[in-house]
Amino acid sequence: MEKYWDIFLRSFSDYGGYLWSEILNPSWGNYFYWLLGLSLFFWLLEIVAPWRQHQAKFRQDFWLDGFYMFFNFFLFSLVGFNAISNIGVEAFNDFLGLFGIENLVAFEVQSWPVWAQLLTLFMVRDFIQWNVHRLLHRFEFLWNFHKVHHSVQQMGFAAHLRFHWGETVVYRTLEYIPLAMIGFGIQDFFLVHIFATAVGHFNHSNFKVPLGPFRFLFNNPQMHIWHHAKHMPRRYGANYGITLSLWDYLFGTAYEPEDGRDIELGFDEVEHYPKSFLEQQLHPFRESVEVKPKPPEAVINQKRETA
Repeated sequence: MEKYWDIFLRSFSDYGGYLWSEILNPSWGNYFYWLLGLSLFFWLLEIVAPWRQHQAKFRQDFWLDGFYMFFNFFLFSLVGFNAISNIGVEAFNDFLGLFGIENLVAFEVQSWPVWAQLLTLFMVRDFIQWNVHRLLHRFEFLWNFHKVHHSVQQMGFAAHLRFHWGETVVYRTLEYIPLAMIGFGIQDFFLVHIFATAVGHFNHSNFKVPLGPFRFLFNNPQMHIWHHAKHMPRRYGANYGITLSLWDYLFGTAYEPEDGRDIELGFDEVEHYPKSFLEQQLHPFRESVEVKPKPPEAVINQKRETA
């Protein structure tokens, strides 16, 4: 247990030092300032050439989404996710060690060119995330957490990172083993993170750019707006692509019937959904334990059985 306690404590100090260094040392390899730069870039696009021209420059929940952006990318790890993740990985490796398994690598890619390693990581990770995203819509317990993201009623770039921290736990847990089975030799996936963040900002931005045939490859605002539509003919939604729209077209989950510029966003009764950050963090747990009333048929049958 002492080993895990040391990992727990060291994770806080290591990540705290990393975050402080990011803030104090602007550079081309600094993710903190890349996030700031990308956010300013897409916000300027929204101001200069907005798709929905009636939408305010500081749209509804602009500052809330801005806080989510930094909380989910930096503060959440500082609060404890990084420490718990490190313990989980160490415990999982120790568990494998009981069976004489030293690692999960199924095939090595270390000898591949760097670009091939990065492309493989990007494609595999994005496909996993597409599948996880489908699960978030299909299972009610997971949907309760994902509703935080879908509570957005006016779309803008920062809505990209409005999501409950529970989603991070689900994504990272389900990503770990498949990615661990690929023996990546690269420790820093900086370029993959930057690219995925840029496309994610783009997907949610109030901006229109014709992609032509590339729309069948990359996600975009005109496709992703339908993923957030309040009223959908499909029970579990559509357009689950994170960075790539390719998976939706390949597996028949793409949906873009018309120009969705002015469609309503959210879900049924989104108007009554909590508005503050803290309430949105607590709400999924309350929904999950809420006792739902039985349908009338069930009540009648129960009375007949006890009569």
